[in-house]
Amino acid sequence: MSFYDASVPAFLQILGSLSGILGKAEAHCKAKNIAPEVLLGARLFPDMLPLSKQVQLVCDFAAKGCARLTHIEVPSTPDTEKSFDELKARLAQTADYLKTFKPAQFEGADQREVTFPIGPTSMTLSGQQFLNNFAFPNFYFHAATAHGILRHNGVEIGKRDFMGV
Repeated sequence: MSFYDASVPAFLQILGSLSGILGKAEAHCKAKNIAPEVLLGARLFPDMLPLSKQVQLVCDFAAKGCARLTHIEVPSTPDTEKSFDELKARLAQTADYLKTFKPAQFEGADQREVTFPIGPTSMTLSGQQFLNNFAFPNFYFHAATAHGILRHNGVEIGKRDFMGV
């Protein structure tokens, strides 16, 4: 399996499933007469980030992860989304961005050095280590947290929704 095949389709699957989950969350708000801002600002615990930021971070780890693996300019995406539609648009834009990558760009990426910010400093790992030990864990953590926030708040979603099947 190519490094492209091991990364881009996995990112795309979850980006798509999150869009579907946000659609169900929006419908839940309408059906239960809940202001969308309530769910968008919901957290699993007070010191955790809200739903909107979880989705933004999912997009960032996918887009910036692929950019770093292929050694192209890392996109800058301001976190301005304040509605379900805006978050779904960001997910779609991220998916469209990932679809511009070609398998050839990932050839040798598993062995390339990837330097990335981590807090106030930076870290360098091989592409394989970066993807498996940093990009994927963070991507899936924020995706699962977004799912958990919505499920905790009564949105009728399950594992199949998370998986996008």
